[in-house]
Amino acid sequence: MSTSLLYQAFGLRGYEHEATRFKRGKVILQVAHVDKDLRCSVCGSYAVVCRGRVPRVFRTVPIGRKETWISLQVQRVFCYRCESIRQVSLGFAEPKVRYTRAFERYALDLSRRMTILDVAQHLGVSWDTIKDIQKRYLKKRFTRPRLKGIKEIAIDEISIGRGHRYLTVVLDLLTGAVLFVGDGKGAAALGPFWRSLRSSGARVRAVAMDMSPAFIEAVSRELPRAKIVFDHFHVVKLFNDKLSDLRRDIYREVTDKMQKKALKGTRWILLKNPENLQPKHNEKQRLEEALRINKPLATAYYMREDLRCLWLLCSKAAAARFLTDWCARAEASGVKMLIKFAHTLRTHRTGLLAYYDHPISTGPLEGTNTKIRVMQRQAYGFRDTEFFKLKIMALHLTKYALVG
Repeated sequence: MSTSLLYQAFGLRGYEHEATRFKRGKVILQVAHVDKDLRCSVCGSYAVVCRGRVPRVFRTVPIGRKETWISLQVQRVFCYRCESIRQVSLGFAEPKVRYTRAFERYALDLSRRMTILDVAQHLGVSWDTIKDIQKRYLKKRFTRPRLKGIKEIAIDEISIGRGHRYLTVVLDLLTGAVLFVGDGKGAAALGPFWRSLRSSGARVRAVAMDMSPAFIEAVSRELPRAKIVFDHFHVVKLFNDKLSDLRRDIYREVTDKMQKKALKGTRWILLKNPENLQPKHNEKQRLEEALRINKPLATAYYMREDLRCLWLLCSKAAAARFLTDWCARAEASGVKMLIKFAHTLRTHRTGLLAYYDHPISTGPLEGTNTKIRVMQRQAYGFRDTEFFKLKIMALHLTKYALVG
């Protein structure tokens, strides 16, 4: 076998082929160092003299369906400059592994289209070997993402398991790439991200998030020039939660059996948008009956429908007038839940109206969170949290059912 074939096919430069053996369905290529290319692995000096050899074998890319191995007597040399004995470095493999870089690249290519288990079974190696290859690659590429050019980001938290385990995720809204995954939730989880952002010199102009006091305080402190944009889906969701609580309280207080029957089972109907009501289940008629017999519930429901229009107006000035009018009507309704919610909207007025300066939301991040849950479910969970976070960082590049 020629030295050019060793280099072109297996990535071996500075070696010569000695023999090829076939053993139990495996192809073993015996290679040796070219003596004139030997040098110290630390200082790079060629002033060395041989001092014994260490036998090693390395898994490399298969030939056809045959496992292929590189067998090598790794040379040990004495360096006159360093005055110490060392093994020469191997240009075709990483330290402390039993496979070549070519094999690693081949496994990564397969991982983009197959699960870790599929790749391991196809190549005849352990699951942990493929996982370690993926983890090393992800570390090199995503441990320090480029933050300099980011302008608009979204921040949200996601539950990853029982026992109130959370991750805080930061997304670049322009590219859809995950910029940071922090342990836990709240301001403390974002500490490493702020440090990386300061060192990058990035100028973030807008941040989409929910109305979490911890996030508001952290973003206001770390990004004083950025506009905070409260996500409208979270605002409507918060109102829906309050509406569900109101319906539950009314149901407990009602003594008339007919009214109880009309209110029972209407929770999800109340939360649906009118255009999504199912005619075949008589949802529209059931909703109208529940609203007809209870004025506070009807008032809260129609106020919810009005609130959805806040983000559909033609200008920021019109939205400001609409918000002022909505809060005034809510406070005049006499419904305790609406009065409290109007106070919440007044408190967060600036962030709500900032949508008209920067029409962004956490919608893309919610989609990413869904992908994270799907990936976690497909893998039946991740024992290695670091590997899980790295997979999240690479999630925007995944193809073929999120396998890699």
